[in-house]
Amino acid sequence: MQLNINKRNIALDKDGYLVNLNDWDKETANVLAKQENISLTPAHWEIIALLQEFYREFEISPAMRALVKYTEKKLGHEKGRSIYLLQLFPPSPAKIASKIAGLPRPTNCL
Repeated sequence: MQLNINKRNIALDKDGYLVNLNDWDKETANVLAKQENISLTPAHWEIIALLQEFYREFEISPAMRALVKYTEKKLGHEKGRSIYLLQLFPPSPAKIASKIAGLPRPTNCL
């Protein structure tokens, strides 16, 4: 699979995740989000940036539990809740947000 964004061919794996993480930019994120029927707001971008920070720190994409705990630690209790993340990235925040953030699929998400 691949995306064509501004004459750039961007390779995706069979699940729609970027093959090359260096292909990610905000325009690519918007296209990936649109495929998930998500319009990115500042709240979405905050979580995307947080996911990318997590990935730089731990070199993995977080599963849901780790994402919730990391979000709570960095952004506080109100945002560090499953329900908040579900509202932004339904139906599976760890998977969908990681995809939009240009990160690999979390390994322990079905």
